[in-house]
Amino acid sequence: MGIFKAYDIRAIYPNEINEEIMEKIGKAFADFIDGNKIAVGYDMRLSGKSLSSAFVKGITAQGKDVLDFGLTSTPMSYFASNYLKADGTTMITASHNPKEYNGAKFTREKAIPISGDTGIKEIEKKVMDNDFKYVEKQGKIIKYDIKEAYKDHLLSFAKDIKKLKVVVDCANGMGSQDFSLIQDELPIEVIPLYFEIDGSFPNHDANPMKEGAMDDLEAKVIEEKADLGIAFDGDADRIFFVDDKGELLQSDFITALIAEEILKYNKGAPILYDLRSSWIVPEKIKEFGGKPIMCRVGHSFIKESMRKENAPFAGELSGHIYFEFPFDGYKSVYDSAIVTAMWVLNLLSAKDKKMSELVEPLKKYFPTGEINSKVEDKEAKMDELRGKYKDGNITLIDGVRIDFNDWWFNVRQSNTEPLLRLNLEAKTKELMEEKRDEVLNIIRS
Repeated sequence: MGIFKAYDIRAIYPNEINEEIMEKIGKAFADFIDGNKIAVGYDMRLSGKSLSSAFVKGITAQGKDVLDFGLTSTPMSYFASNYLKADGTTMITASHNPKEYNGAKFTREKAIPISGDTGIKEIEKKVMDNDFKYVEKQGKIIKYDIKEAYKDHLLSFAKDIKKLKVVVDCANGMGSQDFSLIQDELPIEVIPLYFEIDGSFPNHDANPMKEGAMDDLEAKVIEEKADLGIAFDGDADRIFFVDDKGELLQSDFITALIAEEILKYNKGAPILYDLRSSWIVPEKIKEFGGKPIMCRVGHSFIKESMRKENAPFAGELSGHIYFEFPFDGYKSVYDSAIVTAMWVLNLLSAKDKKMSELVEPLKKYFPTGEINSKVEDKEAKMDELRGKYKDGNITLIDGVRIDFNDWWFNVRQSNTEPLLRLNLEAKTKELMEEKRDEVLNIIRS
């Protein structure tokens, strides 16, 4: 079935995913998870509540109990996994996809993600084979309201935040619920954009990376002379920032800035960054006394690497920012847009500078941004690139990244489309443009 992806389930409702299929997925997930307690939440998508009910029906049919915590963001679902001590957790969401999509994200205990390599393929096989365990007794549904506990958790990250003027664009998604929990407790002036929770996304797509999605936020920051702009995606696990000049900031700049703050409390700690990030990120991590570690793209890989390296923080170019959270004698790692916002507010409050002034020293290199090219034989093209640029420093942890003294590039395959994705950076704009065209000519020839 095409609805089972590398990291989650995503499909168009009701043509590709519906209540009947979701009930079967609930049964398969219940059989897959060791233990009896499965937490379930759903986001604002129009089909969310109905699909969640079908999923819950499948779980209880297999004799497992459901800890139902209702309408939620994805970061809140990770918190729920730990707070409720669930054996497994499912978040009904399609993240930043258009309104006609829905799906599910799965985690084990302690919010450990389940990917294609660690369980999704097994769940898919159970659904395809209609192969579920026989049980005599149904499970029960226990409803929880964890918003106050989640609010206390979020506010624990506030550190002397000053009176700042902040424009917040929630895109009618779950960032509204998260941010509304804390905004009255902080000494900031909030200019809200699209806080009404509405899964039809009436104002713009809930994907900050989509062209035009940030236009209203950028304009409002300038109009209000605000200190900062914040944009959430639909399920509030990704976040993007606009500085006081109305300029969209690269997410790897946010990684570099937060790393400085994190390393104040974690001297010498390893900090992870994905291999598409600018050279400035490892440079700054070293400058602040940390140990930079490059890792592959994808939340399940980054979280696994954080646990392995005992890293308190990681950043991804896509706007996923990851933290280590203490829970009852262990540490859980996951991405949280709202906690990222708290750290940026902390940072801006601690510095006697505007956001544009803080990022200016980071604009040392010249990136292309991600460029997609349609390629049918992706493996052959990757081999060609490795041969052409064999004199560089080659890294193969995710596609191919090749570093030279004055430029580097990474080319990765799309998991779902016949695409190669290029990211390239150079020490001058002229060299960036020259090498961009050179590499793209090879990819597209």
